[in-house]
Amino acid sequence: MPDRSARTPGFRWSRGPVSELFSGRNNSLGLLRLLLASAVVVSHAQVLGFGSHEPGHTFSQGQIDLGKLSVFGFFFLSGILVTRSGNRLPVGRFLWHRALRLLPGFWVCMAVTAFVVAPFLYGRQHGGTAGFWDHPQGPFEYLRANWAVGIGQWGMSGILETAAGKGLAHNNALNGALWSLAYEILCYLGVALLALGGSLTRSRRTVLAVTAVLGGMVLADAVGNRLIAGAAGAGHGGDLVIPLMGPLSVNYLVYLGFAFALGALLELYKEHVPVSDQLAALSALVFALTLRYGYFFALGIPAMSYLLLWLAIRLPKPFQRIGARHDYSYGIYIYGFLVQQGLAVLGGARWGFAAYLGLSLAGALAAAMLSWHLVERPAMRLKDIGAPPRPPRPRAPEPQVREAQGAPAPAPVR
Repeated sequence: MPDRSARTPGFRWSRGPVSELFSGRNNSLGLLRLLLASAVVVSHAQVLGFGSHEPGHTFSQGQIDLGKLSVFGFFFLSGILVTRSGNRLPVGRFLWHRALRLLPGFWVCMAVTAFVVAPFLYGRQHGGTAGFWDHPQGPFEYLRANWAVGIGQWGMSGILETAAGKGLAHNNALNGALWSLAYEILCYLGVALLALGGSLTRSRRTVLAVTAVLGGMVLADAVGNRLIAGAAGAGHGGDLVIPLMGPLSVNYLVYLGFAFALGALLELYKEHVPVSDQLAALSALVFALTLRYGYFFALGIPAMSYLLLWLAIRLPKPFQRIGARHDYSYGIYIYGFLVQQGLAVLGGARWGFAAYLGLSLAGALAAAMLSWHLVERPAMRLKDIGAPPRPPRPRAPEPQVREAQGAPAPAPVR
């Protein structure tokens, strides 16, 4: 195979630019997204089932844990894919596609929580559902407070409080993993605004400036020694109120926005970004060192982002088939926490960590498969409603025409 670095100016020690090697579906993004979603479930197993710290919290000296680390990875990958979508679609069509990808699955998850999982758990606790439906924080209030993605009510009808009194539950949210969706929607809206102003095509430097500003804020936070309290230690509520979504944390908006902006920047400048094994090794080293010793958000997040990109391109081809046709990652993310809380309330942690984690992953995957095949994929089939019909693909010229155009006719079949 020819050496791409030898014939691609400016990309010495690389296999070529991202624009050449990261196009179409010949990548391992599906696998990476599945691993990140599963890592969130693994991380939550410690705290939800047994009330201990999530993995990575101690190693990183409180900077971050495995679950939030995976969320940052998701935001970087979303920055690439969502910007690519915003670059090729009209703004209205872009927003329609994003809404179809996120909201139907979320709304069905809300309904399943309110009308299937919660009444079942309440009935097991109390021997019936009397007092469940008309509770001040009952299912209808839960749906009303949460339908716009910003989570305004975490529990329902005292289920988790009752379980906590028995030493079974260690968190007051039925589905705490949903906190990040509001921030993702805000990133989508940011891409739409940039596309509307032409910054994705005619003025890419705007995205460069936005990324630099967000990165500067993260770095200033780190230098000011507010890193741990600012990002990983922040609550889900905060000092920014968005209509319908409710209170959000400015810290999370800046930090997650920085990861998303890195993905957007890479997509827009992909012809200038080398795919380098040496740079990937350096990124892995920086990622590990900053995770252990500090400055992770300022330096480790960019390093982790490049490492994820490199893995998406360089993993062997068999890995590219995983998650290529059926994307269960979103379903695992939105149902994993709910499955784990259900198991905890039912006393599933008494069988030990391995059994609890295995049941959590199996339950999350089963729910994700149902969500994908019954909700998410059917919803995505509506994405082209109202779109102008695509022009037919040009037919290959007949042999006589090919010869007239100077192209050799195909050899006769023997």
